[in-house]
Amino acid sequence: MSAKHQITLPVDALVRAGIQVGDEMRVEVEASGRVTLTRVDDPIERFAGIFSGLYPPGYLDELRDEWE
Repeated sequence: MSAKHQITLPVDALVRAGIQVGDEMRVEVEASGRVTLTRVDDPIERFAGIFSGLYPPGYLDELRDEWE
C-alpha cells in the first residue's frame, strides 16, 4: 500500500479475472483486512444494439407510420 493508498495488482490475476483496461469496478469491504473488487455490469451497454439488422431497412418506420 503506497502513501497515497494505492496498490498494484498483478497482471496475471487481472487476466484470469477477465478485467480489462477501462472496466468500472465496485469496491466492497467484506471483513477486516478483506476487500473485494467486482466489475460493474452495465446491462444497457451489454444489450444495446443486439437487435441491429433484425428487421429489414425501413420496416420499423413503416410500423411507426401506422400509428399516425
